[in-house]
Amino acid sequence: MSKNFFRSVSLFAALGIVLAACGTAATSAPAATSAPAATSAPAATSAPAATAAPAATKAPEATKAPDANAAPITIKVFGPQDPNIDLLTNSFTLEMQKKFNIKFDWQTTTMDGNAAKEKRQISLASGDYPDLYLLIPWVDQFNETDLLRYGAQGVVLPLNDLIDQYAPNIKAALAKYPYFKAEAYAPDGKIYGLPQYIDCYHCSFPNKMWVNTSWLKKLNILPPKTTEEFKAMLTAFKTKDPNGNGKADEVPLSGSIEDYGVRVIPYLMNAFIYDDDRTYLIMKDGKVDMAATKPEWKDGLGYIKSLVDAGLIDQGAFTQNAEAFKKIGDNAGAEILGAGAGMHPAIFVTTGDGAPTGAHYDALPPLVGPNSIHYATYDFGSVAGATFVLTNKASKEAQIAAIKMADYMFTPDGALRGIFGEEGKDWRKPIAGDVANGANTAPLYATIPLAKDEKNHNTAWGAMAQYYNPKEFRDAWVSATDIYASSGYERRLQAATQLMDGNQPKELYPHWAVWINPSEADEAATLRQNITDYVNQNSLQFVTGSKDIIKDWDAYIAGFDKLNLKRYLEIMQKSYDSSFKK
Repeated sequence: MSKNFFRSVSLFAALGIVLAACGTAATSAPAATSAPAATSAPAATSAPAATAAPAATKAPEATKAPDANAAPITIKVFGPQDPNIDLLTNSFTLEMQKKFNIKFDWQTTTMDGNAAKEKRQISLASGDYPDLYLLIPWVDQFNETDLLRYGAQGVVLPLNDLIDQYAPNIKAALAKYPYFKAEAYAPDGKIYGLPQYIDCYHCSFPNKMWVNTSWLKKLNILPPKTTEEFKAMLTAFKTKDPNGNGKADEVPLSGSIEDYGVRVIPYLMNAFIYDDDRTYLIMKDGKVDMAATKPEWKDGLGYIKSLVDAGLIDQGAFTQNAEAFKKIGDNAGAEILGAGAGMHPAIFVTTGDGAPTGAHYDALPPLVGPNSIHYATYDFGSVAGATFVLTNKASKEAQIAAIKMADYMFTPDGALRGIFGEEGKDWRKPIAGDVANGANTAPLYATIPLAKDEKNHNTAWGAMAQYYNPKEFRDAWVSATDIYASSGYERRLQAATQLMDGNQPKELYPHWAVWINPSEADEAATLRQNITDYVNQNSLQFVTGSKDIIKDWDAYIAGFDKLNLKRYLEIMQKSYDSSFKK
């Protein structure tokens, strides 16, 4: 399963829960996500200042129409293809070919991230690579090191001049959004590829806790605010038979092991010290440090162990996959799940119209710990790297046509057409009574969900065209005011996210926008993998009791020296400074 699956699931539930949260994508696969414009970037992570720019959502400046008599420009394209669509006959493909006088020569991969990455790497290593890579970040994409390495070799082309001359909407977006600019511009000032900018508010606070509020009402318990109240609630779920079947079959709290909020430790750890659920890096006064070596981390593990010891956390939460997690939430008999960790509840329980228990789960704010700490994990949703990458195989004509096509996808018309499909079939303009998801926002579009058993229309590229979804675009999506209806799901997630927003630390390590020098990238990657694996493995051992948190703590701390944590922090500090202190 792709590392980014649960972030991605957020794109377009059957084209109905679209930009919202997690359902099946327009391509029946999970979608990309992104960051909260509603939350101002923490001071320590502020990206290069934005400059005044024309509206990034305006239509492209007029360009000379393709000569109807000119031969189409062949562009060899490498990209993932969902089994439910055919890129060759897809109506958006055909429209782009006509609009920009292109003839696509597709080389496709499956949606399996590992296989797609391997195939891309083989293409580059063999020299048999395409003119253009069009990728999906949660399947596979170029990371920053790839871009710098292949850029230095001349394989990947810088896009700066093409953007300046032929892509006014991309240029405006880079000027308007500092983090997008920080992700796109390499330290040498070149743009070696375009990342996707998707301002998914609920995705930016992935580590939420969803509690069965129907059980709270039955047991006459108020939503917990502190770690001790949370423990008391779980104890009640375990011992007071809230499902009323006379059996001790309740699972007070569960989760799973994938990314994007489903691991149980981060939400709970944030009541003691900040846990980013990614790098475990923290910042103070501009200095990078490691959270998992601090006494507060030890205290947090001790608290979580107390929940495990009391039988309040499902042991499967530390080993099971998402499918097993959802079987608990969708238990065929009595309702058994008391609380679930996740970016959104559809990860672990069926939600929406007709779902028997999907409306029972509501989000809690961050818990307040014994020292009044109450953090929320923040993650800028856009994934660093690039999904639109031109190579030196592309002719000048192909380069121009490709960047113009990308620029079209940076307009509202292009985004609607490329992501969702055809007007009147896959989406519609607003009608009287429609309410936009964002407050004080005029509605712009409503998605038309597929009917039961209706096949994909093969009219859009879905996540492969999702290059530009700023907050104003997502807010303009029509969403039902009933947050428990399928069509109101995004509004439900927005309300849940508002409980988290404002609880992130003032200083964050912006791993999503940090460029590491290619000469140190391999070393940094190895160090990061070893260190995060070490933290994850030991955290699990401490909370499950296979290691003693008192007796074995000093040895655990000493282990970081063997992993060369000092050198890792040095590289991360240098990379941060070169990326942001200019």
